Amino acid sequence: MLDDKSANPVAFRDAFRTWLRIGLLSFGGPAGQIALMHRVLVDEKKWISEARFLHALNYCMLLPGPEAQQLAVYVGWLLHRTLGGLVAGILFVLPGALVILILSVLYAGFRDLTLVQALFFGIKAAVLAVVIEAVIRIGKRALKNAAMYSIAASSFIAIFFLDAPFPLIVIAAAVIGFFGGRKWPGQFVVISGHGAASSGEDSLDGQRFAHTKPSLARAVTVTLICLFLWLAPIAALWSWLGADDVFVKEGLFFSKMAVVTFGGAYAVLAYVAQQAVEAYNWLAPGEMLDGLGMAETTPGPLIMVVQFVGFMGAFRNPGTLDPMVAGVIGSVLTTWVTFVPCFLWIFLGAPYIETLRGKTILTAMLSAITAAVVGVILNLSVWFGLHVVFDRIVENHAFWFRLLVPEWATIDPVSAILTAAALVMMLRFKVGMIPTLATTASLGMAYVYLTG
Repeated sequence: MLDDKSANPVAFRDAFRTWLRIGLLSFGGPAGQIALMHRVLVDEKKWISEARFLHALNYCMLLPGPEAQQLAVYVGWLLHRTLGGLVAGILFVLPGALVILILSVLYAGFRDLTLVQALFFGIKAAVLAVVIEAVIRIGKRALKNAAMYSIAASSFIAIFFLDAPFPLIVIAAAVIGFFGGRKWPGQFVVISGHGAASSGEDSLDGQRFAHTKPSLARAVTVTLICLFLWLAPIAALWSWLGADDVFVKEGLFFSKMAVVTFGGAYAVLAYVAQQAVEAYNWLAPGEMLDGLGMAETTPGPLIMVVQFVGFMGAFRNPGTLDPMVAGVIGSVLTTWVTFVPCFLWIFLGAPYIETLRGKTILTAMLSAITAAVVGVILNLSVWFGLHVVFDRIVENHAFWFRLLVPEWATIDPVSAILTAAALVMMLRFKVGMIPTLATTASLGMAYVYLTG
């Protein structure tokens, strides 16, 4: 049994301290967070084998939600069952959530101050460069042949010109990957890393991870508990405040995002930004970039930017509440409905995922989804870029097509120069994200104060 110390030599208190350390140091987006966990859990602590780690990572990438946080839940569950998964997942999110909540309060309450304006003026440029760098990085990994390029191009056209819903793009890519992987596996199985571990590792892990065997009773229990925790707060708010209340709208919207955030935060941010700005009027276009800058410079998953969106949406629509109180409630509610589903996906699916090691058809689906994500992130970079460099964007429609056209007279040359400088730093000289953000923020502050 896992409670037997001889069966599980990892003490829970040691695991708690390690997950807290990872949560405090999880800067740099999913790539840096995954690398940190690999170094600590596989290389330093040797708590989990390389094969188990990669297997867990690959399947977390198939799930909606932040793969790094879900990987922490997965490994925590492997080591200490449900309690271990809860501790690992919560500690991965909690430090960044607290920091972003504080920054959101400062942003909403003191944004008119010149200092805050100057700081975020420069950050926007670096965030745009980070998004463009993500397009290139993920594209190199995912676009290995003409089939993947075709999926990426179709994805960009669908979301940028046809305004297709992001969930539809993900579903279409998964279906294409499923059938394409069966008929042309050489063209669709392009993301490596899947496969079963060696028999020796499986034998060793079988002694420590016997609790990973799937059970129908456990699956039903997990599903009912997680669905109640996820949806009960929304149902209670709906019955109390009505469907038009901002908290209900945020709860429903970000619950939907939790189900369709395949491919990482960058993939869904364009959809979130467009809905928050254009449909709900929770944010101005530039404010989404400010929130992304917060998420980029704090520990935890990048998807924590939705916490900022939830704060600002409730802050601007407080009803009878104090705006700050409403903002805090909106922030907490958004974080809750975003991350509770992550625990459901792992606690429900992980035992079955453990039985599917080596199934290449899932790799084909992941490959197609990742290729589509490249097109979606390219849309995000274009959408952000237009709103960073230009003060006014006109949306034109013809038949089913939509075209965003900037008004060239409203160009902001300083923002364009800062963005170009950030791109040169990151792409040409390989400067890290944090130094680049610090540099453009400093230059932006200097410009605002000198011209102010």
